[in-house]
Amino acid sequence: MDRRSFIGSAAAMAGAALTGRSGLAASTGNPASGARQPNILFINTDDQARWAMGAYGNEQIHTPVMDRLAAEGMRFTRAFTCPVCSPSRAMVMTGTYNHRVGIQDWIGKREPVGLPANVPTLAEELRAAGYRTGLVGKWHLGHTNHRFWPTNRGFDYFAGRLTGGSKMWDPPLMENGVTRDYKGGLTDRLADFAIRFLRTYRTKPFALFFHPFRPHSPYVPVPDQDWEPYRGRTLRVPEVDGVDPKRIREITEKYYASVTSVDRNLGRLLAELKKQGELDNTLIIFTGDNGYNIGQHGLWHKGNGSLLATGKCRPNIFDTSATVPLVVRWPGRVPAGGVCDELVSSLDYFPTLLNVAGASRRPGLLLDGMDMTPLLAGESTLWRDELFLIYNQHHYTPNARMRMIRTRRWKLVYHHEPGMGHELYDFQRDPEEENNLYGRKDVKTIQDQLSRGLTRWEMRTGASRS
Repeated sequence: MDRRSFIGSAAAMAGAALTGRSGLAASTGNPASGARQPNILFINTDDQARWAMGAYGNEQIHTPVMDRLAAEGMRFTRAFTCPVCSPSRAMVMTGTYNHRVGIQDWIGKREPVGLPANVPTLAEELRAAGYRTGLVGKWHLGHTNHRFWPTNRGFDYFAGRLTGGSKMWDPPLMENGVTRDYKGGLTDRLADFAIRFLRTYRTKPFALFFHPFRPHSPYVPVPDQDWEPYRGRTLRVPEVDGVDPKRIREITEKYYASVTSVDRNLGRLLAELKKQGELDNTLIIFTGDNGYNIGQHGLWHKGNGSLLATGKCRPNIFDTSATVPLVVRWPGRVPAGGVCDELVSSLDYFPTLLNVAGASRRPGLLLDGMDMTPLLAGESTLWRDELFLIYNQHHYTPNARMRMIRTRRWKLVYHHEPGMGHELYDFQRDPEEENNLYGRKDVKTIQDQLSRGLTRWEMRTGASRS
């Protein structure tokens, strides 16, 4: 079977992997066998670009803990997700494309939108498999009705905020339904809650989702120690016509300090796991909810970013907006220092963690992702060679309805909103996506091929163009 024909049977492969056929799956604990399941720590930062981490080649940013996770685990170079937060988080929590669950842009404060009750969540499946489940930090998957709240969607414990934003200092935070003000830096207080969870639920396998609000804007204030690595330095930043480099450096410095604040607190969580003797029995996934731009493509922010020079919104699915850091650490199961270049998606966490938990896939459970356990084990395996994303922007002007198909070499983005131009990029010759080839005669064959693939995906998944 060649790689392209395999795509049609991806769901079958994912289901087979859940039976424990891969080398990694065979080493996991299964409740029926009496062996203890591994703990799970899923870290999902907020607006952290792939380029905002030392392990991805950034020598200016201070991320020693994140970099240590990469050195002790596997680093993925092509990890994709929706380029804004709520849709991305819906993909993680349901294992399905965000449009299938009605979440196509970030959820506003007054929007009566949330995960549908009839769609199982990853937390619900892990709890059914015997895990104590906790979410600390950002939810942003529904808040106007109690039925959307995380404690009604599979989490035994929740501390953080239901909506998308938070004060970065002296924040009001909810813990299991009760909200009060806390002193100090936001990420430090969230780490306090996470450590409390680890100490409370240490007697059973736990699945802790740590979702700090950083480095989402406003990036500051942060504790003084998180500023220290950047004091007295002049950062190298992208050049943007019509924009003073000093402005870009100031934004970048604050952003980096916010990332460093997350990094320091991750160190606290790992120290607690080590103290409990659970660090090496914990599968750690470190990733982000979307990419980010600070000057890349002349933009600031993500898939709904604005041009630094004019302030005009530029809806996009550039790789800088849609790729995220992804590191997986699990000693004895995931090779240290490994690098994976396959196209992976935030849809893939759900089937992967079901396998790791030794959980059976229930009849009727719809999952669009693939089980990554063969990749994590370093096995040679057939994998997808096309990846799809959808993002419908409705909070800003202009509105946008974007669909993406991405291969290792090519990307096609269709804009179904009138007046928006389609995009085609060749990463072999143009890795920075600076030269839009759409409509050129010399790429018509590949453009038509990608267009047909995108149309088939839209029809298969119900990605309406309206």
